[in-house]
Amino acid sequence: MRRKLRPPIPPRHGLEPARLKLPAEGEWPTLLAHLVDRLPRVAPDRIEQMLREERIHGVDGPLGVDTPYAPGSFIWFHRDLPDEVPVPFGIDVVHRDEHLLVADKPHFLATIPRGQHILETALVRLRRDLGLPHLSPAHRLDRVTAGLVMFVITPELRGKYQTLFRDRKVHKEYEAIAPYDPALALPRTVRSRIVKDRGVLAAQEVPGEPNAETYVDLLEHRDGLGRYRLVPSTGRTHQLRVHLSRLGIPILGDDFYPVLREKPLGDFTKPLQLLAKVLDFDDPLTGAHRRFASGLKLSAWDDPEAWAAPPG
Repeated sequence: MRRKLRPPIPPRHGLEPARLKLPAEGEWPTLLAHLVDRLPRVAPDRIEQMLREERIHGVDGPLGVDTPYAPGSFIWFHRDLPDEVPVPFGIDVVHRDEHLLVADKPHFLATIPRGQHILETALVRLRRDLGLPHLSPAHRLDRVTAGLVMFVITPELRGKYQTLFRDRKVHKEYEAIAPYDPALALPRTVRSRIVKDRGVLAAQEVPGEPNAETYVDLLEHRDGLGRYRLVPSTGRTHQLRVHLSRLGIPILGDDFYPVLREKPLGDFTKPLQLLAKVLDFDDPLTGAHRRFASGLKLSAWDDPEAWAAPPG
């Protein structure tokens, strides 16, 4: 088995450096010339500056602007980070042992780095704050959804825990706040076919064999609102939001269903009232039964008047 090359530069902000392998064939005279062609979204002046500042490394150390192109070699560097609006909510650790970490992710915090969300993600925060550079997610939770996310501390065990979610061996329960409809018969199981096209923000229901199933139950209601328990049997994108919208009781704070509304990234008001409440499974290492419950609460239920009040 080929030994994996270790990065010659340390993580930054909990993030490993990017690694590029240079093509075995090419006529570039220098590394700079190759990177200008290969990274069209990065200004040539910026690439040159990174080389002058010794921010791009090979296996033997930093590389400069005059470094010859070396076919088949590897380089490492840290990408420039986007400007991010700090998410003003903490992330709590629900459980931590030798191999697993379960965290209560707040609304508006993405699970993993992607697009405009890099430092302001649960993974990067936990890696940095807890000194766990190899921490990795066993699954993901939408940025706007709060609640339990499970991470793996021991890298070689990540596959075992990810497989639990892939094979639907984790029992997941959610809580949601949505309008109360006395004419809606509950509990019930909602089944439909949900598709989400790449590059399109919202998912949609289409005719065909169902690929999404959600058990919906009403726990209690008051003042025109209901507190609902949701148990998905499948994991389609936005499944719970789509299914409650289909029932005519869209989740409070939902900016996608039934109507798509644009919300600035820095607007932390009116969070989606959806909470990943329970993770329940048999541990693949020990066989022991494990159950974790979120300690977070949905604000629309605990303080409906303040939540519903207009901003300002």
